[in-house]
Amino acid sequence: MIWAGILLVLAAALAGAPLIAVLMAAAMLGFMAAGIDLTVVAIEVYRIVDTPLLVALPLFTYAGYVLAEARTSERLVALVRSLFGWLPNGLAIVGFIACGLFTALTGASGVTIVALGALLLPALLQAGYGQRFSLGLVTTSGSLGLLLAPSLPLILYGVIAQQINLGEPFTIIDLFKAGVLPLLLMLACLIAWTLWTQRGGASPTGEGGRMEAGTDDAPQLVAAQRPSVRAALWDARWELPLPLVVLGGIYSGFFAISEAAAVTAVYVTLAETLLYKDLRLRTLPAVAVKAMMMVGGILLILGVALAFTSFLVDAEVPQLLFEFMQAHIESPIAFLLLLNVLLLALGALLDIFSALVIMVPLILPVAVGYGIDPVHLGIVFLANMQIGYFTPPVGMNLFIASYRFNQPVLTLYAACWPFMLVLLAALLLITYVPWFTLALVR
Repeated sequence: MIWAGILLVLAAALAGAPLIAVLMAAAMLGFMAAGIDLTVVAIEVYRIVDTPLLVALPLFTYAGYVLAEARTSERLVALVRSLFGWLPNGLAIVGFIACGLFTALTGASGVTIVALGALLLPALLQAGYGQRFSLGLVTTSGSLGLLLAPSLPLILYGVIAQQINLGEPFTIIDLFKAGVLPLLLMLACLIAWTLWTQRGGASPTGEGGRMEAGTDDAPQLVAAQRPSVRAALWDARWELPLPLVVLGGIYSGFFAISEAAAVTAVYVTLAETLLYKDLRLRTLPAVAVKAMMMVGGILLILGVALAFTSFLVDAEVPQLLFEFMQAHIESPIAFLLLLNVLLLALGALLDIFSALVIMVPLILPVAVGYGIDPVHLGIVFLANMQIGYFTPPVGMNLFIASYRFNQPVLTLYAACWPFMLVLLAALLLITYVPWFTLALVR
């Protein structure tokens, strides 16, 4: 009976059944095999309601969707260009920074490619950058902000890890702090590589480029028309206080995470509807519905995954996995290397939320057994997922960029691999030098 159920679950998973159905069925089969009443599954799913931090997920998601629907991307790019556009290769630097900030605010890598890529790609081409470099920049930079607060994957990792309760205790604020230096390291590596490879190759005044096929429908951001700092600051005057108030309130301890999320949602709503008037009040319900559909899917999967995690713990699967790994891999360095390879592959195959709820309960106990800090593991995990977004053959950002810019996927493969190598070098430093993640935390 149990074996037939296992075969049925595997067949359903291979046939493309929803992840929530596969996890629920696996949890139920596990508890049935252990002779435990199946009411425990409902209890575990309900247990997620008692997690106060989960209030932050829908609020931050709603705020991100509102910002994505408004003209925030245009104002953000204009502001960053006014500050950094005068530098050699300043427009490329603008792309890296603006994409990182926008992804952190919206929590969605694909949204960044669609919103900011439509602004940046024509400008990069007109500024004299090659098409391959320009496509690689906008495709790979879309996931840079996953390590910066208030990134939803950071919050979700914290919720899952705290439910498991292993290793040294930490807070979500610790994760927010831990992501700062790794993100700066990645940006520094990308900028340094760009300054080296593009020296003399693009005109900082915006001359010498041309528009390419697939970008004709995008708004054109002419590189020569760099806005003044004063004008850009004035245009972004209602959005500039947001990161200062929210992040300052979180890091200072004035706001709890859920309170910061509530302040963000209210402030963004007022700013975009009443102050900027980018959105009308009657459009907000539709925006909220789209945001909550995403949140609902995440919470359902998370609730079922916690039930599956409880079965794994009862069956001592993490302990058995750790004993197996320890018998074959003695060094934490070797474990981290294998972990990087595994996570890069998963990042190319799974979306980040599915990877978190499936893999963290398995990986975290093993990593703690090797003496790896849970905060450090979280940043390593998300840094791998970030690169996995554009890892061939099926990285999600590759297909989003291919559709948005009307370019073959193979062209995107060729465009992204140099950026991928740079970020892999940064990933190795983040993985094997824990100081980058723990310096601001421990």
